[in-house]
Amino acid sequence: MMQDVAVQLPEPSHDLPAGVAETGPAPTSWVTARGVLAPLVMRNLALRNRVLRSSISGRFDHEDGTPTQTRLNWETLAAEGGVGAVITSYVPVLMSGRIIAGYATIHEDRLIDPWSAIARAVQHYGSKIIMQLSHSGRQMDVPGVQNLHRSTLSATDRPESLHGFPTRAMTLPEIEHMVHAFARAAWRAREAGMDGIELHAANGYLFSQFLSSGINDRRDRYGGSLFNRARFLLDVIGAIRAEVGPGFHLQVKLSAIDMNNVIPGEKPGNTLDETIQVARWAETAGADALHISIGSLFPHPLNPPGDFAFNTIASTYDAMLSSGEHTFRNYLFFRYPTLRPVFALLWNRMKRGRPVEGVSAAEALAIKRAVGIPVISTGGWQTRSVIDAGIQGGHFDAVAIARGLIANPDLVRHWEAGLEVPPRPCTHCNKCLLNAPKNPLGCYEPSRFDGDPERMVEAIMRIYRVSPELVVPHE
Repeated sequence: MMQDVAVQLPEPSHDLPAGVAETGPAPTSWVTARGVLAPLVMRNLALRNRVLRSSISGRFDHEDGTPTQTRLNWETLAAEGGVGAVITSYVPVLMSGRIIAGYATIHEDRLIDPWSAIARAVQHYGSKIIMQLSHSGRQMDVPGVQNLHRSTLSATDRPESLHGFPTRAMTLPEIEHMVHAFARAAWRAREAGMDGIELHAANGYLFSQFLSSGINDRRDRYGGSLFNRARFLLDVIGAIRAEVGPGFHLQVKLSAIDMNNVIPGEKPGNTLDETIQVARWAETAGADALHISIGSLFPHPLNPPGDFAFNTIASTYDAMLSSGEHTFRNYLFFRYPTLRPVFALLWNRMKRGRPVEGVSAAEALAIKRAVGIPVISTGGWQTRSVIDAGIQGGHFDAVAIARGLIANPDLVRHWEAGLEVPPRPCTHCNKCLLNAPKNPLGCYEPSRFDGDPERMVEAIMRIYRVSPELVVPHE
């Protein structure tokens, strides 16, 4: 079990790409800051502090894509704990884009009202809410009926590399339809009262499948050169701006480096230089901020950073056995202790020299030096002084946190009280991730509950307070 807490911000372990200045752009309202608890003022959005709850979700919702009271409770939890903004769970723009059945979508106008209730609930606590618009493409976890009854769409015909989910390269009319679906979803998000949107162009989902040189093998105008591979993302940004105008917050989540060859036989994918160019194009196209992650698939050894709990995944991965071409192979590695060192050797080889906290902070710094819009860094953050040093040093402008806020939804309150980390910090065990195929989302590290399983389950189940209608607290 990892208890690693970074003590200083990592320096870049690589030379800065050609054309990236040694000093950042001229000081602006988002660069000059006291630290993580200082407000963040962007072009179209102002936050009370520089903490965003990163997108993370469980199977909370109805099969038809309608969000539930459990969804509202979950998205509100971190807002009540004081974060500046909540980035919603991964929200597909089409039913075919869900990574797991039971995720809320925004593919139809009827979903505006329930998402509006969720927006009001989050905003009641003083947080802003940003809807993450997404499509899985070939990358899924437990495909639902919409994925099984039609070919999963992607930039390529090659199956997803970790689990082996089958896929089909999108035709040009299908790409055009997808661009329109994202634009209409952005309009629905605005009509629902969201404070902004995020395009999930990282971590192996559909945008990544077009962007990555390790995945995209097309021979048309959406493949080949970096600009062609970025065309789908840029088309979507342009279509959204045409739909909602320039005054609605739009941010883009990018993987700084693909490291797609974590799976043997795969190509490495995009470099930092290439992502810096994509970041510049996204800014020019109309992005208000960039959210920087790492890795061309999810999970990836560096995302989320931390441990790989074999005993946990051995008991949950069987839910995926029939879904992909490689799932039985993976299950054997997870199930049998004699095979686990082989998987661990392959999986962990890219972690060498990387911290757990701030795992991609060096890459965020390189991208920040190349653009003039705020940069949000994600990756294991939970120590206030380390984050403060990064913000004050101009490495990034804000942090996005997922698992640290699963462990401590009131993390910000602990910082406000003067603590460096909460009394029971996240251990980076990733048991929350590896329980997801079967179990409710929550913290599954017994040591954080003094070994008391009843307390652990009680904490996990607190969001499952349900009623026939969505209930907005205090409304």
